[in-house]
Amino acid sequence: SRQPLLTRTERENLLSLPTDESELIRLTTFSEQDTQLINQHRGDASRLGFAIQLCYLRYTGRVLEEGESPYPALLKEVAKHLKVSICQWPKYFQRETTRREHLRELYAYLGLQAFTAKAHKQVVRHLAELAIQTDRGLVLAEEMVFWLRRHNTIVPIISVIERACAEARTQGTRRVYTTLNDALLPLHRQALDTLLEVPEDSNITLLSWLRQPPGKSNAKHLLLHINRLKAIEALHLPEGIERQVHQNRLVKLAREGNQMVAKDLAKFEPARRYATLVCLVVEARATLIDEIIDQHDRILGKVFSKAKRTHAEQLQKSGKAIHAKLRQYLEIGQALVDAKKAGSDPFAAIEKIMPWESFEASVNETNLLAKRESFDFLHLVGKYHSQLRRYTPEMLTVLNLKAAPAAQDILSAVETLRQMNDRQARKVLDDAPVSFIPKRWGSSFSMIVVLTDDSTSCAC
Repeated sequence: SRQPLLTRTERENLLSLPTDESELIRLTTFSEQDTQLINQHRGDASRLGFAIQLCYLRYTGRVLEEGESPYPALLKEVAKHLKVSICQWPKYFQRETTRREHLRELYAYLGLQAFTAKAHKQVVRHLAELAIQTDRGLVLAEEMVFWLRRHNTIVPIISVIERACAEARTQGTRRVYTTLNDALLPLHRQALDTLLEVPEDSNITLLSWLRQPPGKSNAKHLLLHINRLKAIEALHLPEGIERQVHQNRLVKLAREGNQMVAKDLAKFEPARRYATLVCLVVEARATLIDEIIDQHDRILGKVFSKAKRTHAEQLQKSGKAIHAKLRQYLEIGQALVDAKKAGSDPFAAIEKIMPWESFEASVNETNLLAKRESFDFLHLVGKYHSQLRRYTPEMLTVLNLKAAPAAQDILSAVETLRQMNDRQARKVLDDAPVSFIPKRWGSSFSMIVVLTDDSTSCAC
């Protein structure tokens, strides 16, 4: 069975009256003209029924059908205003003629017209434009009620509203199919059909392969994802085809397609099949790009974590040597201070602690130790360039990167790397953009270029 357009709650709320007490009071506060019109009718039941229908038509644009009970708080408020008992309400529907006469009178009084076949066609045509953007039943139903009220037309019962909206949704869906199909050439359709086929070297369809998750964060799995993105680019779909339909519709069609296997998609009529496949490809492309960037971030995170960990281990291993040097130079410093106070030869003071040749050797050792330990962990990142180098050239080739004006230098640097990859160049040009590199990275950048076999890895 077809899924209903509206849920039970949506049906109840679509044409409901306000529950707020102040709104109810405003709704049931009749003007002098209203009161005169209500009092023209004889009998408590007749006046109560007429007033209730007036409230419903004025607020919701619809009438109460036979056997339908009004909102209890509204009935109570209107009965109180008219000084009649709420028990009179069931008597109102005893004469159908009276109800029809009341409705004709109210239509004329409020300037309303009946919901005819002509109105049905007009509102469906209006909703079909909205249905190109969304197929949400509640959005369409609310717009239909709004359109009918704006055109002073009686709002029909819920089932009629649902049928009109369903018709508009079908028209909107077919127009989406047509829009996407009109942009395709025969070669595009042929390429899309291959997605539903099983290649000779595989046991799954190309579409299923494109849908596979990225796997672990490493170069091997990232390269597989890059190859999937390349396969999508090889379809050569029309540039910007995804912008020809509303994003909501594109996502919805892709979501529906993702719930089906290739065999089910192949059974679709051509217009629906190709439109669905286009949406699947567009969404798969966006997902792959997001996952490739995310995987790259994760790999870089691991590289930096390893470099930090290695740097910390080196510091720990050098701790004893650093501590020994500190004690040695504390002793030498104290000797120099004492020599200054006594007016004696400072060099002789140093030689009392250690021979001058040993002191020179100690200074050289300290110099090397200080350079190694004060150097940022970033210089260790270069050790892992080979892992990055396995996939970054391919990643830069397949990603079409763009940037805001503030990040143009970074984009220029990426383009420089892309060109270096194409030429298989090893040396970064002197005029390469580096303004975006923080000062903290400055010396590390130069060191990485020296340490790595291929300098392009430093910025990848």
